Amino acid sequence: MKNPTLVLASTSPYRRTILEKLMVPFEIASPECDETPGENESPQDLVLRLAKTKAESCRVSEPSLIIGSDQVCIVNNRIVGKPLTKEKAIEQLLAQSGQTITFITGLALHNTGKGTTQSVIDTFDVHFRQLSRKQIETYVDKEQPLNCAGSFMCEGLGIALFERLTGDDPNTLIGLPLIKLIDLLNREGFSVL
Repeated sequence: MKNPTLVLASTSPYRRTILEKLMVPFEIASPECDETPGENESPQDLVLRLAKTKAESCRVSEPSLIIGSDQVCIVNNRIVGKPLTKEKAIEQLLAQSGQTITFITGLALHNTGKGTTQSVIDTFDVHFRQLSRKQIETYVDKEQPLNCAGSFMCEGLGIALFERLTGDDPNTLIGLPLIKLIDLLNREGFSVL
């Protein structure tokens, strides 16, 4: 594909900020995707399906490489969503105190010229400190992580909640694994350097 347009199939400001780190021009597209999990669908299958669907659902008029990504947070073998309320955020963080939680991110790259899609999974573990209810309430009041799976923002004060982080790419935790994305782009002949 000659001079493909890079497209991010996401309206997430966090994913946009991550992709900007690569210093390559890209466009934003709003994907069409029903994010309802399938019956007995594993978290890994769910994020792969959604990443592919997002990448393949965007309609563009020129040859493009479209990036789709989706993420779930796993706590005690259950998918945890965005809290949306202060009370739910506190409840989630209390359940995560002293625990290790896992973020599973599906990443897809759709080549519109070839009609092919590559996809991979990346995981990242967050090891929480033992936290008191007061510490959690203070954190939630200060950062208001109500639209974040797991009820924290690691790029802000949320870092104070953790003992350590384990994974290959810290960008995975925020929802767009750049190291794996660069690998997928390289396979398509698109170099960021």
